Amino acid sequence: MLLNPLRILASTVRANAKKRKKHYQFGKFILSLTTKTVRVIAKSTLREFWTNHSDCEERLKSWFNEAESANWISPSDIKKEYPSASILPDNRVVFNIKGNNYRLIVKINYKFGLVWIRFIGTHGDYDKINAEII
Repeated sequence: MLLNPLRILASTVRANAKKRKKHYQFGKFILSLTTKTVRVIAKSTLREFWTNHSDCEERLKSWFNEAESANWISPSDIKKEYPSASILPDNRVVFNIKGNNYRLIVKINYKFGLVWIRFIGTHGDYDKINAEII
Protein backbone atom coordinates (compact mmCIF):
# COMPACT_ATOMS: atom_id res chain seq x y z
CA MET A 1 0.00 0.00 0.00
CA LEU A 2 2.83 2.42 0.79
CA LEU A 3 4.50 1.93 -2.58
CA ASN A 4 1.56 3.18 -4.64
CA PRO A 5 1.33 6.63 -2.92
CA LEU A 6 5.10 7.00 -3.26
CA ARG A 7 4.88 6.31 -7.00
CA ILE A 8 2.14 8.90 -7.37
CA LEU A 9 4.10 11.43 -5.33
CA ALA A 10 7.30 10.70 -7.27
CA SER A 11 5.62 11.22 -10.63
CA THR A 12 3.97 14.44 -9.42
CA VAL A 13 7.20 15.82 -8.01
CA ARG A 14 9.12 14.86 -11.17
CA ALA A 15 6.54 16.64 -13.29
CA ASN A 16 6.74 19.75 -11.12
CA ALA A 17 10.44 19.69 -10.23
CA LYS A 18 12.27 22.61 -11.65
CA LYS A 19 15.96 22.39 -11.19
CA ARG A 20 17.65 20.84 -8.21
CA LYS A 21 18.16 17.69 -6.26
CA LYS A 22 15.17 17.23 -3.99
CA HIS A 23 14.80 14.88 -1.04
CA TYR A 24 11.52 13.82 0.51
CA GLN A 25 11.46 11.62 3.60
CA PHE A 26 8.59 9.31 4.54
CA GLY A 27 9.53 7.51 7.74
CA LYS A 28 12.47 5.30 6.84
CA PHE A 29 12.15 5.95 3.11
CA ILE A 30 13.94 8.78 1.34
CA LEU A 31 12.89 9.74 -2.14
CA SER A 32 15.62 11.60 -4.02
CA LEU A 33 15.02 13.31 -7.34
CA THR A 34 17.76 14.82 -9.43
CA THR A 35 17.20 17.15 -12.31
CA LYS A 36 19.85 18.26 -14.77
CA THR A 37 20.12 22.00 -14.41
CA VAL A 38 21.64 24.59 -12.13
CA ARG A 39 20.28 27.92 -10.98
CA VAL A 40 22.25 31.09 -11.65
CA ILE A 41 21.87 33.90 -9.09
CA ALA A 42 21.29 36.60 -10.30
CA LYS A 43 20.64 37.37 -13.93
CA SER A 44 20.02 41.01 -13.00
CA THR A 45 23.75 41.42 -12.33
CA LEU A 46 24.52 40.35 -15.88
CA ARG A 47 21.69 42.51 -17.24
CA GLU A 48 23.04 45.61 -15.49
CA PHE A 49 26.50 44.93 -16.90
CA TRP A 50 25.43 44.40 -20.50
CA THR A 51 23.36 47.58 -20.33
CA ASN A 52 26.65 49.47 -20.00
CA HIS A 53 28.69 47.10 -22.21
CA SER A 54 26.33 46.16 -25.04
CA ASP A 55 29.09 44.42 -27.02
CA CYS A 56 28.95 41.46 -24.62
CA GLU A 57 25.17 41.17 -24.23
CA GLU A 58 24.71 38.18 -26.55
CA ARG A 59 27.71 36.35 -25.08
CA LEU A 60 26.45 36.83 -21.51
CA LYS A 61 22.95 35.71 -22.48
CA SER A 62 24.44 32.61 -24.11
CA TRP A 63 26.56 31.85 -21.05
CA PHE A 64 23.53 32.28 -18.78
CA ASN A 65 21.36 29.94 -20.89
CA GLU A 66 24.11 27.33 -21.12
CA ALA A 67 24.73 27.51 -17.38
CA GLU A 68 21.03 27.20 -16.53
CA SER A 69 20.76 24.03 -18.61
CA ALA A 70 24.07 22.54 -17.44
CA ASN A 71 24.56 19.62 -15.10
CA TRP A 72 27.75 20.68 -13.36
CA ILE A 73 28.55 18.34 -10.49
CA SER A 74 32.30 18.99 -10.41
CA PRO A 75 34.90 21.40 -11.83
CA SER A 76 35.82 18.83 -14.48
CA ASP A 77 32.32 19.15 -15.94
CA ILE A 78 32.92 22.86 -16.43
CA LYS A 79 36.35 22.31 -18.01
CA LYS A 80 34.76 19.94 -20.55
CA GLU A 81 32.42 22.69 -21.74
CA TYR A 82 34.73 25.67 -21.14
CA PRO A 83 38.39 24.63 -21.50
CA SER A 84 39.58 28.23 -21.00
CA ALA A 85 37.74 28.59 -17.67
CA SER A 86 40.01 28.91 -14.63
CA ILE A 87 39.16 26.81 -11.59
CA LEU A 88 39.98 28.64 -8.35
CA PRO A 89 39.87 27.57 -4.68
CA ASP A 90 36.59 27.64 -2.76
CA ASN A 91 34.56 26.49 -5.80
CA ARG A 92 35.13 29.67 -7.77
CA VAL A 93 35.38 29.67 -11.55
CA VAL A 94 36.55 32.42 -13.88
CA PHE A 95 34.98 32.50 -17.35
CA ASN A 96 36.44 34.50 -20.22
CA ILE A 97 33.71 36.43 -22.01
CA LYS A 98 34.03 37.81 -25.53
CA GLY A 99 37.56 36.70 -26.28
CA ASN A 100 38.85 37.48 -22.79
CA ASN A 101 37.73 41.14 -22.98
CA TYR A 102 35.53 40.53 -19.94
CA ARG A 103 35.79 38.23 -16.95
CA LEU A 104 32.98 36.54 -15.06
CA ILE A 105 33.64 35.03 -11.64
CA VAL A 106 31.11 32.68 -10.12
CA LYS A 107 30.98 30.62 -6.95
CA ILE A 108 29.34 27.23 -7.32
CA ASN A 109 27.61 24.96 -4.86
CA TYR A 110 27.75 21.69 -6.80
CA LYS A 111 25.65 19.76 -4.30
CA PHE A 112 22.62 22.05 -4.64
CA GLY A 113 23.21 23.23 -8.20
CA LEU A 114 23.58 26.92 -7.36
CA VAL A 115 25.81 29.39 -9.19
CA TRP A 116 26.36 32.83 -7.62
CA ILE A 117 27.72 35.60 -9.78
CA ARG A 118 30.50 37.20 -7.74
CA PHE A 119 32.04 39.54 -10.33
CA ILE A 120 31.63 40.69 -13.91
CA GLY A 121 33.97 43.26 -15.36
CA THR A 122 36.57 44.19 -17.90
CA HIS A 123 39.92 42.47 -17.96
CA GLY A 124 41.43 45.61 -16.39
CA ASP A 125 38.87 45.59 -13.56
CA TYR A 126 39.62 41.91 -12.98
CA ASP A 127 43.33 42.66 -12.55
CA LYS A 128 42.47 44.99 -9.63
CA ILE A 129 40.64 42.39 -7.54
CA ASN A 130 41.50 39.14 -5.77
CA ALA A 131 39.40 36.56 -7.57
CA GLU A 132 39.89 33.99 -4.82
CA ILE A 133 38.08 36.01 -2.15
CA ILE A 134 35.58 38.17 -4.01
